[in-house]
Amino acid sequence: MGIPVMVLGESGSGKSSSLRNFDINEVGIFNVASKPLPFRKKLQKIDKATYATIKAGLAKPVFKKYVIDDSQYLMAFEMFDKAKITGYGKFTDMAVNFKELIDFVINNTPDDLVVYFLHHVQSDEFGTRAKTVGKMLDNQLTVEGLFSIVLKTKVGGGEYKFITQTDGNDTVKSPMGMFEREIDNDLKFVDEKIREYWEL
Repeated sequence: MGIPVMVLGESGSGKSSSLRNFDINEVGIFNVASKPLPFRKKLQKIDKATYATIKAGLAKPVFKKYVIDDSQYLMAFEMFDKAKITGYGKFTDMAVNFKELIDFVINNTPDDLVVYFLHHVQSDEFGTRAKTVGKMLDNQLTVEGLFSIVLKTKVGGGEYKFITQTDGNDTVKSPMGMFEREIDNDLKFVDEKIREYWEL
């Protein structure tokens, strides 16, 4: 049973740069939007990643950790591809496809595999949460409910951090004692703490 981890944040808030301390033989990146990484170090990535390529890669993992950067684009690109299709069925398909990817990570990957979903946020009267398309994922599922760990970026004073526990206005969470409430935006450190906590 693999472990999905969600990292929430606005564009430019330090999600992709949190990969900077990994070495090339440590992590695989599914680069949905085919963006260059925001640092010079080379890491192994698959550009134009789709649901199919991600599942194929996770079915036969080479690494113990993978990153989907940025995972909400899987839904956004599918929405644009289906923009001319009328009716609500397309929104159901998009919701099901994203949920099935999370289910695949949980049910079809090794116990020591961690998959990081780097994901944009949206804010409304209920606070800050994962950005989705349509209301099915928000109202019927709540995407973050499928994750035991949801981190959120914080930028201030030239520093980039991860918040690990909610302030009551977001969906951030992590197991008791795994992290301090505020940590450096270093995904390698996060991965080490997860493996230490759950003895992976």
